[in-house]
Amino acid sequence: MASFIIEGGHPLKGTITPQGAKNEALQVICASLLTEEEVIIRNIPDIRDVNNLIQLLRDIGVKISRREECGVRSENTYSFQADQLNLNYLESDEFVQKCAALRGSVMMIGPLLARMGKAIITKPGGDKIGRRRLDTHFLGFAKLGAKFNRIEGRDVYEISAKRLKGSYMLLDEASVTGTANIIMAAVFAKGTTTIYNAACEPYLQQLCHLLNSMGANISGIASNLLTIVGVEKLHGAEHRLLPDMIEVGSFIGMAAMCGDGVRIKDVSLDNLGIIPDTFRKLGVKIKAEGDDLYIPRQKHYEIQSFIDGTIMTLADAPWPGLTPDLLSVLIVVATQARGSVLFHQKMFESRLFFVDKLIDMGAQIILCDPHRAVVVGHDRKIKLRGGRMSSPDIRAGIALLIAAMSANGTSRIENIEQIDRGYENIEARLNALGACIRRE
Repeated sequence: MASFIIEGGHPLKGTITPQGAKNEALQVICASLLTEEEVIIRNIPDIRDVNNLIQLLRDIGVKISRREECGVRSENTYSFQADQLNLNYLESDEFVQKCAALRGSVMMIGPLLARMGKAIITKPGGDKIGRRRLDTHFLGFAKLGAKFNRIEGRDVYEISAKRLKGSYMLLDEASVTGTANIIMAAVFAKGTTTIYNAACEPYLQQLCHLLNSMGANISGIASNLLTIVGVEKLHGAEHRLLPDMIEVGSFIGMAAMCGDGVRIKDVSLDNLGIIPDTFRKLGVKIKAEGDDLYIPRQKHYEIQSFIDGTIMTLADAPWPGLTPDLLSVLIVVATQARGSVLFHQKMFESRLFFVDKLIDMGAQIILCDPHRAVVVGHDRKIKLRGGRMSSPDIRAGIALLIAAMSANGTSRIENIEQIDRGYENIEARLNALGACIRRE
């Protein structure tokens, strides 16, 4: 198990460019299973979760290679061609075990069901952040006419359908992966599928744009009401991932806590939603310059209050609300602000438990219950203390890294494989800005 050794107190200064969006990558890579033709995807991040999914597709027979861009081999541009899938391997115990270790593998179900007529599934892995049910996926498949059978002795399910049929469905929750899976299953369904209460994150919009460029017929993109008219076949296409909005938000947090002037390049500002304004509610000064964000040195930053003077509350919500993936970073930023703020994590039960580690570092945080925490900021008068900690999940891991970079003394973060799942070569990129992080 690898660790980061972080020497705190080193200011960050310079320019950093966000990686391609992890969550979008997992979706569009799985979409390549819907055609026998070549699909080229650019700006793919070199991170553990994405690399594991790419290897899983190789295992089932997808031809995958890195492409050349302008005559130079690109590390972030891949070609996918799923013209000779190994159907026997798709039913093997080895395949099921690999899927169980990777949550992103759940998005293979929709494409395999649509194209092959069946898929073998088990409960996928991922972050330990609370209950993450898959009911939305399966209820959507059932609405399209799929049948479920439990395979005795293997703790897996077979989902199958000779030909899916279009249907109207009202999703019980605006699940991002659930919506993506149902969309990919519905592109070949006979007739018209209407999905109400669909997730509409930029990742979903990008998936729909890719599928349309492959020959699908999807309308209502960017809304919560999607209409998919089934087609007989999809063809190849080219696609470029958006910058990762979660990494952009993480960099804003780092720049606020320990920056001395940081520019975040090419952020796709139109697709960040309320992320910049949420940091501004904590008093962080952010300048939009073209498609870049510039965060100057923050000598002090003061948490806003509501118009009636009551304490600021920040809560996660489905898009276009605040993504739950940034609450951990916002909590760390609030520890050095002037004022108090209530954080309400509505979507997961266990994501706030990492604040115990921040309290050990000297933060003033009251964990009210598994979903709510109050942060009383130090106004930079008392710095956090370095310490030893373990990363429980991707987002808490990056939040602890930010805390350690801003703290007095040296910190050790263990289980950094969690951070590697979502952040590409993070220590080298931050060290280039002036951080002092060593991997052991």
